[in-house]
Amino acid sequence: MERKPPRRTRERILDLSLRLFNEFGEPNITTTVIADEMNISPGNLYYHFRNKDDIVNSIFASFEKEIDGLLDVPGNRQANIEDAWLYLQVSFELIWRYRFLYRDLNDLLSRNRTLEIHFKRILKHKVDVARRLCQGLVESGDMMASQAQINALATNMVVVATYWLSFEYVRDPRHFNDEATMSAALANGVYQVMCLLAPYLQGNAKELFESLAQSFITEENT
Repeated sequence: MERKPPRRTRERILDLSLRLFNEFGEPNITTTVIADEMNISPGNLYYHFRNKDDIVNSIFASFEKEIDGLLDVPGNRQANIEDAWLYLQVSFELIWRYRFLYRDLNDLLSRNRTLEIHFKRILKHKVDVARRLCQGLVESGDMMASQAQINALATNMVVVATYWLSFEYVRDPRHFNDEATMSAALANGVYQVMCLLAPYLQGNAKELFESLAQSFITEENT
C-alpha cells in the first residue's frame, strides 16, 4: 500500500488550531498553547503564521470557500421542502465543523476587520439564498406568502441558523462538544428553522413537512 505523504506543518497547525478553538473557544487559546500542543517551538509556528489572527483568518478562508460552494445553489429547478430540510442539515454540519466562528462571533468581529467584512457578505448571501428558496416555494404553490413576509422570513431563518449554536452552548456548556450533544443540536437547529416556514406551507408541502417533523419528534423522544 502506498504511504500518504506527511502533512505539512502549516496544515497541521490549522487542523489543531481549529480543534482547540472549537473545544475551548478561540479567546482561550494562545499561540503558545498551539505550539505546545504541536510540540514545536513558538518560532517555528511564527515562521508559518505571523500571529493568532493570521491563523484565524486562514481557517476562515477555508470556511468561506466551503460555505460559498454550499450557497451557490443551482437554479435549474425549484426546490421543495425535502430539499430545504436536506440543505439546512448540510449547512448546520458545516457550521458545526467551524463552530468557534459562530460561538465566538461577536468577540471575533469586534477585533478582526477581515472577518467583519467577509462575514457580513456571507450573511447577505445566506439571506438571498433563503429568499430565493421561499420565492421558489411560492411560485410552485407549496407556500403562500407576500413579498414582505418572504423578506422577513428569510432574515429570521438566517438569524436562527447563525445564533443557534450559541443558544445550545448556553443551554449545556459542559457537554457542548459531546457527539450526542452535537447530533441533537444540529437536528434541533434544522427543525427550528424549518418551523419558521411551517405556517406558510400548504397542500402536499405542508403534509411533507408534518411527516418530516413527526420523524424528528419521534427520534428526539427515543
